[in-house]
This record gives sequence, structure tokens and C-alpha cells, in this order.
Amino acid sequence: MAEEKKFNWRLWFWRGSAVLLVVIFFVARSMTRDKLSVRAAAAARTDLVSTISTNGLVEPVTNYEFHAPLATTVREVYVKAGDHVAAGTLLMQLDDVSARARVATAESALRAAQASLEQTKAGGTLEERQSLAQNISHARMDLDQAKRSVNALEKLQATGAASANEVTSARQQQTAAEEALATLVARQHQRFGPEELTRAQAQVAEAEAGLTAAKQILSQSTIRATVGGTVYSIPVGRSDFVEDGRLLLQMADLAHDRVRAYFDEPEIGKLAIGQAIRITWDARHGKEWHGHIEQVPSTIITAGTRNVGEVLVGIDDADDGLLPETHVTVTATTATEANQLTVPREALHSENGHPYVFRVLNGALKKTPITVGTINLTQVAVQSGLADGEQVATGSLNGLALEDGAAVKVAK
Repeated sequence: MAEEKKFNWRLWFWRGSAVLLVVIFFVARSMTRDKLSVRAAAAARTDLVSTISTNGLVEPVTNYEFHAPLATTVREVYVKAGDHVAAGTLLMQLDDVSARARVATAESALRAAQASLEQTKAGGTLEERQSLAQNISHARMDLDQAKRSVNALEKLQATGAASANEVTSARQQQTAAEEALATLVARQHQRFGPEELTRAQAQVAEAEAGLTAAKQILSQSTIRATVGGTVYSIPVGRSDFVEDGRLLLQMADLAHDRVRAYFDEPEIGKLAIGQAIRITWDARHGKEWHGHIEQVPSTIITAGTRNVGEVLVGIDDADDGLLPETHVTVTATTATEANQLTVPREALHSENGHPYVFRVLNGALKKTPITVGTINLTQVAVQSGLADGEQVATGSLNGLALEDGAAVKVAK
């Protein structure tokens, strides 16, 4: 009997201990909830700036590219990327042996075409003209002989010593000799017709154009700066073989760069010409450039998985630190509203489309409906529901959800 009482006493002891632990748990939990630590911020008036950020590519307004005029090798490179050069500075020299050979060939072709034109105008070569003159001389002698024969036979016919047929035949020979002489004389005065002369003139013009092109290629083998600027790209090196048309060097006036920015399609309607732009480049941490929108997109293009519009941004304070072909971050200021009552964006909540905040009032959270205005990445404009200086909770330190009526302490 004593053992049974002892057993019951132990059973009630453990049951009581369990109940006590449960009570302690809920009391501790209640005390923890009563002391929920939160971050808070005061509603304050400020200028609310709305921005949109995207990526962009720096490009010179006017780019100067130099290409290989023919397939050859690079003999020497006299500059390096980043060099500032004046107009006329020697930048690069290509092997010009082939170019000089082309000039020589073109000069020879031009001389041949000019000689052919002169021959055409003169009626042929000297040998051809001498041969034609001899033929004309012989034709004149033949005509003289035919005339003498006709005269002699006509006299003989008068005495009955020659027949009429003989006289007729002699006269026919005389006519044939006259026609042959006339043909040769006509050839002497105009051996070639207008078509031959036009053809010869066209050949001269073609040869002159060929020589001009060959000389231009030769001049392009020596590459000089056409304007003053900065060399920013040299994709070839000394002794490299380059194909006809290959890019050799790029330079520009880096004080006149611009940015081609790519804004997503839903954001394009917020953009306008003249809007302020802030430009940053990861390679120059802490450095900013400023500009404005010069051209808004008229079409939408596909860039990877994005539908974007290309926006041209003029840089107002461009310098040599912002290099072409670099990827930058572009932030457009789409709106600025002065003296707006604002709270941090993380303080804003919504239920069924109705916005609200949790005010910190007398050490507890108070769910407060508000009317919001402009919202940017960090702030919300409050049009009604809050007064200047009122504190709103932006979140708890332990990640617990905020609840209406919860007792809180504001973390310092």
C-alpha cells in the first residue's frame, strides 16, 4: 500500500512538471511576442525621384575606323591603345610591295590606252599609215595608166583601129581605178569611225580610274590619323597577316561619346527626350557621368530573352575615362516630385489591393490604411493616412510577421 502511494506521488509529480513546463513555454512565448523588436522609420517630407536602371554600351559619336586596303602584312605599329594623337600622326605601316606593283601595272595600262587613242585619232600606227600612203600612190598610178589607155583607144577608134568594146572595157577599168583611189583616200582621212574613237576614249578613262584606285591603295598602306583623337582599339600587331578589308585600328574624340541604352518594353513609355541620365561603370567604382536622352526608340527589338528599345544618351561630362565598347549601367530619372511625405518602400503592405502600413503607436503596432502616390525603388509617397514624423515599422529583426496590436520595441 505504501508503494502504491509512492507510485501515485511520482506520477502526479511528473504530470505537474509537464504542465509547469507548458505554462513556462507559453509565458515565455507571450513575453517574446510582447517584446518583438522591429525596425522603424519616420514619415518625412522629401523630394521623391523616380528612376529606371538598365544596361548600355558606350560608343563614340563619330568613330574613325581604318581597314586593310588589300591582303598584306603589318610592317609596323607606331601607337598603342589609349594614345592621344594629332591629325596626320603616323599610326601604322603595312607592307606596300603588292600595292606598288599594282600602281606600276596600272601606269602601264594607262600608257597603252593613251597610245591606242592617239593611234585611233591619227588613223592607225605609223606603219599602217605608211602602208596606206603607198597603196594610195599605187592607186593613183593605176588611175593614170587607165586614163592613158582610154585616151589612146579613143584615138584608135576614131581611125577604125580599135573597136567600141575595147574602149568600153578601158573606161570600166578607169572607173574601177577611180573608185579604188577614192576608197583609199577616204580611209586615210577617217580610218576609224566614231564608235572606235569612243571605245578608245573609254579605255583611257578606265585605265585612269584603275591608276587612281591603285594609288589610293598604296596611300592607304601608310595609315595616318585623319583627325585628332584617342586610339582606343588596335586588334592587330606587328607582322600579322591581314585580309583585305580587315579592321586595323579605331580612334575617336572621347570627349564626344554617347551611350546606347537598352530599356525594357514596359518602361519605354516613361522615357522622354531631355530626361536626366546617370551613368556608372563597374571598372571605375565611385565614378559617375551624367547625360540626357537624345533619342527615344521608335521600334522594339529582341535582345536575348528581352524585348527592348534602343535609347541614345548624350553624355554631358564625357572624358577619356569612359571608353568605347564598355558596358555601363544607365539610370534614367523619369519623375521628380518635390516635398512629398514618404516612407520606406519596405514599410508598405497591401491586402486585396488596399495599401496600409503598421504605425508604431504607444509601443504597439497599429494597422493603418493609407493612400499612396508615386513609388520608386526605395520610397513611397503617402497622400493620406499618415502625418509628418509618425513612425512606421519596416520589419522585424527576427523575421516574424508584423501583426496589428503586437507589442514592439524599436531597435536602435
